[in-house]
Amino acid sequence: MKGRKPFEAAAREAYEEAGLRGAVGKRPIGFYLYQKRLRNLDTVLCQVKVFPLEVRKQLKDFPEARQRDLRWFTPVEAAEAVSEPGLAALIRAASRT
Repeated sequence: MKGRKPFEAAAREAYEEAGLRGAVGKRPIGFYLYQKRLRNLDTVLCQVKVFPLEVRKQLKDFPEARQRDLRWFTPVEAAEAVSEPGLAALIRAASRT
């Protein structure tokens, strides 16, 4: 997000996509790589930095509410549910700390 620090962009995404509000860490817990598919079906390699968020509130109304089916997971369940191996590894590592 242009004009925002990475941790601010992460907090904004958490709000837009899941209605989450809370305290975001300024340092990433790690990163992972994935192939993002573009509209023209090409792919581009992306690096995603993952920031911790201490959730204090979940809003019922948020920008992408009608596009999302929200569920809460344990760390083990979350690691099993995601499709990106790098993200799964980060979730497992974070749950051990």
